[in-house]
Amino acid sequence: MGMEQPIYSTRAHVFQIDPNTKKNWLPTSKHAVTVSYFYDSTRNVYRIISLDGTKAIINSTISPNMTFTKTSQKFGQWADSRANTVYGLGFSTEHHLAKFAEKFAEYKEAARLAKEKSQEKMEMATSPSQESPGGELSSPLTPVTPPMENINGTDDICDTTPNSDTRPEPSQNALAFAHSPVMTKHWEAELEALKGNNAKLTAALLESTANVKQWKQQLAAYQEEAERLHKRVTELECQSNQTPAIKSQKTELNQTIEELENMLRDKEEEMEKFKEELENMNDLMEQKDTLTQKLEETELRSRVLEEQLAGAEQRLEENQEEQENFRKSLRTLLELLDGKIFELTELRDTLARLIEEAS
Repeated sequence: MGMEQPIYSTRAHVFQIDPNTKKNWLPTSKHAVTVSYFYDSTRNVYRIISLDGTKAIINSTISPNMTFTKTSQKFGQWADSRANTVYGLGFSTEHHLAKFAEKFAEYKEAARLAKEKSQEKMEMATSPSQESPGGELSSPLTPVTPPMENINGTDDICDTTPNSDTRPEPSQNALAFAHSPVMTKHWEAELEALKGNNAKLTAALLESTANVKQWKQQLAAYQEEAERLHKRVTELECQSNQTPAIKSQKTELNQTIEELENMLRDKEEEMEKFKEELENMNDLMEQKDTLTQKLEETELRSRVLEEQLAGAEQRLEENQEEQENFRKSLRTLLELLDGKIFELTELRDTLARLIEEAS
């Protein structure tokens, strides 16, 4: 690059505005890349340059007319009329965004002063002539922030408990006869629901255990990578003659270490959440065991009530047979009484005729 040297570097995800819609952002890098400010001492200009491998994804010369706009806490953009596009940068922290914006304003002011000095030199070297309008127009695009996907989500679990109605209590046999089948069906349905919940909890527990193991492996790999990078930074700092390229590499390594440490903190928080979920699952398993025990006790009481009901039905049948036999005996007695009454009526009539004849 000749006399062009990097004067400030950072890392960010690079985007460009969609040339067709002028609204959507198109990512030009798959991961965070180095974005640097360069100063060309021969031409006295400042440029923003970023490379993805060997491909230049940003090559923007800073002019006094440019404006860097913060559209969110970690995203900023600026329009480049020479490249006929709008660049967007997504940073890992608010601090990196603020630092980049501060440097942009600083180098923009330096570009303005350099332009004024250049114009003064031209005016002094040449005769006055008609000035032509110069400068660049910033693109009046509405700031757009790349969409962010929502990773976590949790569903709320609601417990519903049926309300029991207050009714007058019937006799013991009638209560057992009326409620025993209903209670049995109710508890059978609740047992099936508990079995389903138990299967779901077991599957979730196994999945959470597997995820925790995977996170531990990733955390160990991140820690090893961080230690290696720390050693590399130490080695670079021990070198006496540091070139701008080594300084830039050191900056990149420090930023990579910071990103890995942030990822480590995030993974540790996720592990804490998994531990809390496991504790909640253990509580649910204890509740399930308690309900299962209550259900077994209820089934035992139900069987006892069914046996009592069967005995009551048997006694009822015996009483009905005795009543039927008693009715038959009464009908037989009534028939005998009717015969005796008829005989007594005839005897009365005969006696009455005899008395009339005697008189």
